[in-house]
Amino acid sequence: MSDRSQKNRLSTTAVHGGEERVKAGHSLTTPIVQTSTYTFRDSAEVDDFISGRVQRIDYGRYGNPTQRAAELKLVELEGAEDGLLFASGMNAVTTTLLAMLSHGQHAIILDDCYRKTRQFGEKVLKRYGIDVTFVPPGDYEAIEGAFRPNTRVLVTESPTNPHLNVLDLPRLVAMAKPNLVKVIIDSTFATPYNQRPLEFGVDLVIHSATKYLGGHNDLMAGAVLGPAGLISAIKDFRGIMGGTIDPHCAYLLIRGVKTFALRMARQNATAQRMAEFLEGHPKVRRVYYPGLKSHPHHDVAREQMSGFGGVVSFDVAGGLAQTLKFVDHLRVPYIGPSLGGVESMVSHPATVSYYELSREERLEVGILDELIRYAVGVEDPEDLIEDLGKALEKV
Repeated sequence: MSDRSQKNRLSTTAVHGGEERVKAGHSLTTPIVQTSTYTFRDSAEVDDFISGRVQRIDYGRYGNPTQRAAELKLVELEGAEDGLLFASGMNAVTTTLLAMLSHGQHAIILDDCYRKTRQFGEKVLKRYGIDVTFVPPGDYEAIEGAFRPNTRVLVTESPTNPHLNVLDLPRLVAMAKPNLVKVIIDSTFATPYNQRPLEFGVDLVIHSATKYLGGHNDLMAGAVLGPAGLISAIKDFRGIMGGTIDPHCAYLLIRGVKTFALRMARQNATAQRMAEFLEGHPKVRRVYYPGLKSHPHHDVAREQMSGFGGVVSFDVAGGLAQTLKFVDHLRVPYIGPSLGGVESMVSHPATVSYYELSREERLEVGILDELIRYAVGVEDPEDLIEDLGKALEKV
């Protein structure tokens, strides 16, 4: 393993963190350990394992050496004590919450969040006798008023999806700690390049590693990172639920993270330029980007974040037909539901992500017909902005 006593800067950690300096077969890259079962030398070694005298893996559902190297790389990037990888970002969310909540307890989830996280709270947790209160992300009085004696977790994204609200993390922690409530932040949009929530007293950080950490739209993985005690309890639950990643996926994640800092620097810069361009365009009604002074949480973002991320959301001037016309005239980005890769991706949340809801239900959570979420890739920013301008001319 890399020498964790030496605190390298983020880009160096992205390349070297979590990996053994000398690897099997003298390989430069971490090998893919392609096996589901791990054998023992003799019965004495079995006894050492069962008694806890030796730490190792016996079966693939509990881990893999390639997976562990990827986990430790993310641990170092996030400044955590320990971390776990899961089969997807949602698997990380659901397993973590199921591990931390029991029948009769209560959770607070801020409602400008990924749609499936909200559905898990509404449809699954409540089914098992766990009550959930949804609160608007900027309403701190409502958050304070939502705490109950049986509240155990406060869950939010920051920035949120898709409106890019930024939560005041020290304020949330100060609210939660006296109530003995754990604060869980989904930091997928921020990434550890732009924000490290654990440094503000947050208990657990979750990532959809499918997005910026993997960075190439070719893997699915989720991560939870935090103190060793909490992670150990969640690990036991993961072993029961079975949501591990395969060694090849872990290898792809390690490879993707090596260029993570380079990609994020480019995506931050491009998104800022794009947001400024869109804010000044007459055919754009509103831009949601925390790097803009007009963003309601700009000051909070400046205090907590070193960059503002690679997603820009905005409302096109006009109705649904005009908005879809704009999307169809874009030539560089792909139309799709994901983000964080090297290719730019544009999404119309009302039709791509929230199609199951009625228009009235969508409007209740702020998903307008005119809303666009644009996740910038690493293409030339001039090409992306030129493409935006030409598409807006068609509206």
